[in-house]
Amino acid sequence: MTLTATTTAATCDSGHEALIGMTVPLMGGTWQRDRIVLGEAIRPALAAGLARNGMVAIDLAHDTAPSLALAAAQRVALRYDPAAPGDARPALIAASAQGGWPIAGDPQTLALLTLAERIAASEIPVLLEGPTGTGKEVMAQFVHRLSPRADGPFVAVNCAAMPEAMLEALLFGHKKGAFTGAAEAGEGLFRAADKGTLLLDEIGELPLALQAKLLRALQEGEILPLGATKPVTVDVRVVAATNRHLAAEVEAGRFREDLLYRLNVFPMTLPALRDRPGDIAPLAFGMLLRHAAAAGCPGWIAREALSLLEAHPWPGNVRELENVIRRAILLADGASVIAPEHIVFDTAVRPATDNGAAIPAAAAYASLQAAKTRSLSDVAFASEARAILETLANNSGNRAATARSLGISERTLRYRLASMRGAGMLAAAGAA
Repeated sequence: MTLTATTTAATCDSGHEALIGMTVPLMGGTWQRDRIVLGEAIRPALAAGLARNGMVAIDLAHDTAPSLALAAAQRVALRYDPAAPGDARPALIAASAQGGWPIAGDPQTLALLTLAERIAASEIPVLLEGPTGTGKEVMAQFVHRLSPRADGPFVAVNCAAMPEAMLEALLFGHKKGAFTGAAEAGEGLFRAADKGTLLLDEIGELPLALQAKLLRALQEGEILPLGATKPVTVDVRVVAATNRHLAAEVEAGRFREDLLYRLNVFPMTLPALRDRPGDIAPLAFGMLLRHAAAAGCPGWIAREALSLLEAHPWPGNVRELENVIRRAILLADGASVIAPEHIVFDTAVRPATDNGAAIPAAAAYASLQAAKTRSLSDVAFASEARAILETLANNSGNRAATARSLGISERTLRYRLASMRGAGMLAAAGAA
């Protein structure tokens, strides 16, 4: 933690030692502690200067009506009850993460970030494994920001979301006229990330033919654009992410073993949100700060509401938590405190029963309708989900047959199912 002489005196004289003592020593490494300035009535000019240097000014004050508000960019006002400093701890953690840094309060997550900080200083590839929605892209950005490549570009690409026919050209670039419609040359994402970091999200979706080209790019540091005869040298650090177990994909013949060993220099597994309960409250306050306090509206989350959040299994992980907080802000309708009655969890489209069996698609769709989706995109997504689930049920869960019936590739079907699961609409057991 960094404190100026004036803010040190203000903090100590105002009795914030209990809150600071239970929060700051348990934060992550210097990347977190050295970015915050704590004090009371921090002058706007000082706060603006701190923001320009990438730091965060946090105004602390005692108040029987606690609140968290974004006073300006990188300046947060935290009011809390001095009789219950523990209730303000997750809010202080969330405030300290302003600027796009990870929000971490669970010992398991803090240990991962400490490890990632050490990995960032090297040039070795990183493989991030974990369920959809656990924050793999946030971790990849964290590694990039603490690496010697921090001034270079960070380029993220979802391998499952790109058209398979165009994937090679999008990754490695192409010459003019290399294929029908290539009226101009394209540099590709590898060259766009030169001197920086390239995140290959959902790398398990990469076709086998392209896995060989990726292996060469990692081994030789060069790529061959489509239509080119000479390779192009690139200086890119690759961070790969997947929600699959790649070793099992290798055994199934869907992933190259040599590429796995090249990527798996330092694997990191991000646990599901339910397995790191210490992150739930800080993440909830972080989302409150992003969606409510960022608009200049102070807000707070009642202890009883946080207890509900901490007891939920979170099948959709952090994305589902964000859905719940945004919904709670809307239901609170201008109230300064999110109460238990404002917490409404996502309704799973196809939840699993106690014995692991899936509820029939018709019942799942009824559950979806009960969620009362409002926007046109919600209706379209719900309609697509219903079609996929009904076709899966008609084909006894066979994905290949389902994809053929729907007229899409099995790869596209996997992506659709992953999107549904990431939105908290699909329980893992229901999409096995």
